[in-house]
Amino acid sequence: MSARASALLDALDEQQREVATHFSTPVIVLAGAGTGKTRAMTHRIAYGIATEVFPPNQVLALTFTAKAAGEMRSRLRTLGVPAVQARTFHSAALRQLRFFWDRFAEGDFPRIIENKAGILGSVLQSLGIESSRELNRDVASEIEFAAATLLGVEDYAVKAASRDLPGQLGVDDMVRIFEAYSEAKTRGRLMDFDDVLLVLDGVLAEYPAISAEIREQYRHFVVDEFQDVSPLQYDLLSRWLGPRDNLCVVGDPAQTIYSFAGADSSLLGSLGASLPTSTTIQLVHNYRSSKAIVATANNLLRHTSRTALTLRTDNPEGRAPAMVEYPTDEAEAAGVVKSIAAEVRAGRRPRNIAVLFRTNGQSPAYEQALATAGIPYVLRGGERFFARKEVKEAVLMLKAARATSSGRPLPEVVAEVLISLGYSTSPPAAGASRQKWESLKALVDLAETHQAGTELPVPLETFLADLADRAEHQFAPDIEGVTLASFHAAKGLEWDSVHLVGLSEGLLPISYAQTPRAISEERRLFYVALTRAGKELSLSWSLSRHESKQRPRKASRFLTELGRVEESIGQAPRAATSVPMNRCRSCGKVLVSQIDRALSRCASCPADVDLKILDRLRRWRARVGLEQGLPPYLVLTDTSLSAIAEIRPRDMTTLAKVPGLGATKLERYGSGLLSLLAD
Repeated sequence: MSARASALLDALDEQQREVATHFSTPVIVLAGAGTGKTRAMTHRIAYGIATEVFPPNQVLALTFTAKAAGEMRSRLRTLGVPAVQARTFHSAALRQLRFFWDRFAEGDFPRIIENKAGILGSVLQSLGIESSRELNRDVASEIEFAAATLLGVEDYAVKAASRDLPGQLGVDDMVRIFEAYSEAKTRGRLMDFDDVLLVLDGVLAEYPAISAEIREQYRHFVVDEFQDVSPLQYDLLSRWLGPRDNLCVVGDPAQTIYSFAGADSSLLGSLGASLPTSTTIQLVHNYRSSKAIVATANNLLRHTSRTALTLRTDNPEGRAPAMVEYPTDEAEAAGVVKSIAAEVRAGRRPRNIAVLFRTNGQSPAYEQALATAGIPYVLRGGERFFARKEVKEAVLMLKAARATSSGRPLPEVVAEVLISLGYSTSPPAAGASRQKWESLKALVDLAETHQAGTELPVPLETFLADLADRAEHQFAPDIEGVTLASFHAAKGLEWDSVHLVGLSEGLLPISYAQTPRAISEERRLFYVALTRAGKELSLSWSLSRHESKQRPRKASRFLTELGRVEESIGQAPRAATSVPMNRCRSCGKVLVSQIDRALSRCASCPADVDLKILDRLRRWRARVGLEQGLPPYLVLTDTSLSAIAEIRPRDMTTLAKVPGLGATKLERYGSGLLSLLAD
């Protein structure tokens, strides 16, 4: 073994080393959060090249986000194998489709649509359907789901009957939209990213010569985040592989969070049966988080599945996660930012702090609070870094400076060029000028990273090539600011300090997650968010959106699954409390849906409805409806009446738990219902 190959293995633990050195059979890696899976994958590739198991140009490493692919390419460059292709499924497919286009199609390559919303807005209007930003987005998600799961229009129509469709649309509406959207793309010679995978998959099936050429080029595959593979991506991967099995996949079923988009974690579970000679390796040693955070994550993990991995770590114990309750959303944002300000004063860099939330709609309150406090922030999912005006100008100026930059350290050259755009060693106080400065500072920091580890000046040309690669794959450099991101957008990232906010019922789990399967996905999403934290973790929620008399929110049911954590209310600590899990009074199962929890029983367990009370309630509803000129079902539904007759509430608090009795109906009918029940 060469000294270089030996050095690659010295950087790995026993399980990671097994991943890096096992080439005799396909490898299935089950890797828990923070267990160094990217290190294991990149060292496997580098070790395979160093020991001449495969040449670098025959490897294709696949992942799901531009950030992850960029990180993988960066690590491979550091390991001395820059020629390896590391791409997202869509990027790899698009590259191949462009290359072979003239071999199977006529005319210019279609224009790629990055966002379906604009075209879908026109499509909906042409069909007489009122469009909106939210509806366009949700319809786009349905189209993506159908493509990812290989459903044609007819198959989708059957499947859609059991799905929650966007807005008030029916199955027939969705079918019409599918067909009209397809026609609009054909007329405009357009192709979306779903089409890229679908078309290439079809080409490889129909053109054996093209398939053979690609299989000759790529002989060894590494696939990250395999639990998020869709049937379409799996089919395409199978065509890339052909009869060979030179495959290493890495995944964790407990981190499956894209089922709504067509991801199918069962493909990971069944892969061993498809590849009977495969070897399964588990990575469970967490290098990211403190023992307290790992223990908290493990407590939640036990509720995800019976086969979930149990993490372990040798990191310090650390501080137990804090649980904080606030009276309002505004108070929560102010309290969280106050804590962040204290962390920054204590020396923690803002880029090492994150605020994570379930929905993007929760972001503005934290953007405002951070701006008011003068703390820089970065919104993931916002404007792309390389699309910013100051970044475009910076790249142009750096290109112009190529002829005069030789012989000097790269950071010095970059900083000098960017001074004319507003860069300085000291940042502006706040506002737009501060955000512009942060973009320029990120470029200087990236130049320092390139220069680190070598005494010879790094050529500006090399730096510009890296910027071009990053721009192509949207792999932005780190910016000095607190990260604001949704739980989904935080996947694959990590910070020293993480604040999980808005952890109340209705937001986590999200209100429309009613089935056991949907609740399980919400729990896995929470697990992903928890495990982004390295040293400190805080969990918070508020009792209401703003000061009002509405029913107070409740803390997320998932918090009861974390074990004992430190708790405080606002800034005033109080003793830790534990909210009991809701279980069926008949069979003892944990209840997940709102209705089941209100009735304290599973839908499949027998009801205990007082028929006399139910009859009186129906007569009361008819009378009230007549007095108010409303049909009876608009007063209260049959479901609500049955629930009241079963629960038989004696006070407003218990009555408020009845499904369908919101704050308005509770105020309007509550007293009358309680009087009727008391009689």
